[in-house]
Amino acid sequence: MTQTRFDVLTIGNAIVDIITPIEPGFIEREGMTEGIMHLIDGDRAEYLYGKMPASRQQSSGGSAGNTAAGVASLGGRAAFVGKVADDGLGDVFDTDMRAQGVHYSTTRLINGARTARCMIFVSDDGERTMNTYLGACHELTERDILEDEIGGSAVTYMEGFLWDPVEAKKAFVRAAHYAHKHERASAFTLSDPFCVDRFRAEFLDLIRSKTIDYVFANVNELKSLYETDDLGAAVRQIAQDAEVAAITMGAEGAMAICNGEVISVPAFPVDKVMDATGAGDLFASGFLLGLARGQNHEMALKAGCLAASEVISHIGARPQQSLADLAKSHGLAV
Repeated sequence: MTQTRFDVLTIGNAIVDIITPIEPGFIEREGMTEGIMHLIDGDRAEYLYGKMPASRQQSSGGSAGNTAAGVASLGGRAAFVGKVADDGLGDVFDTDMRAQGVHYSTTRLINGARTARCMIFVSDDGERTMNTYLGACHELTERDILEDEIGGSAVTYMEGFLWDPVEAKKAFVRAAHYAHKHERASAFTLSDPFCVDRFRAEFLDLIRSKTIDYVFANVNELKSLYETDDLGAAVRQIAQDAEVAAITMGAEGAMAICNGEVISVPAFPVDKVMDATGAGDLFASGFLLGLARGQNHEMALKAGCLAASEVISHIGARPQQSLADLAKSHGLAV
């Protein structure tokens, strides 16, 4: 096996997060329902983007992108694969990912859909109303999966949110093939119970066929996968199907299941949970980097829980302090 170029490479939706405060009455005037996420088309995206002030905050986002950023913050060598368009927001995504220390070289989509964006309007009371346009990120294809990048990554991690487009599915399978060809590990997160409900049979096939080595889920996603309300039954099922499963349990911490053994660690306490967005993404950062660097499952779980504890202590899905420094302060070597 050749030496690794990256510890963790992630593949997923390349989305620009755009946040702005709004004045009272804006949500109603624009025909939105406060506090929910609206899926919108390109024209609506351009219209709402034009309504945002120049002071709006723009940054790279997306579940797998968050995980890559977390790996980099922990001091790992991170890479991300995801599609943006050859436009201004594509520049924003590219620049921001690189600034966070993440290798990003996916070719731009030209003469097609615009860069994906999640526009977040924040009301005076802190309520967040989201409008998401998926655009270019759903145009990922097998051509974007580079064998030298996958083969040079200790672990390749993919998000279930991008399992919808047919070409993206092919890209995921190609990535797993390259990983195994080079004796690397492939990983997959179920992402959301809605994704599981839509693609249960396909997700199970990915796991049981050993296309995927490591599976990530929260408790609700795992129960949905096996259509049971009994967590113990779901754990026994995933133990039979997956080489390694990492399950987040919120305030109860997380567990890893490997070779029939279940290892659990508690959550790291936080003074106040400010925003749970990105908790699972950052847990994956710590757990994946731990495995990539040869840590045992208990230490990898602790690294994941610590990274998650940082991101839920503030608004936003990216770490606001060095996770490497945080880990060192807790005596964790990732």
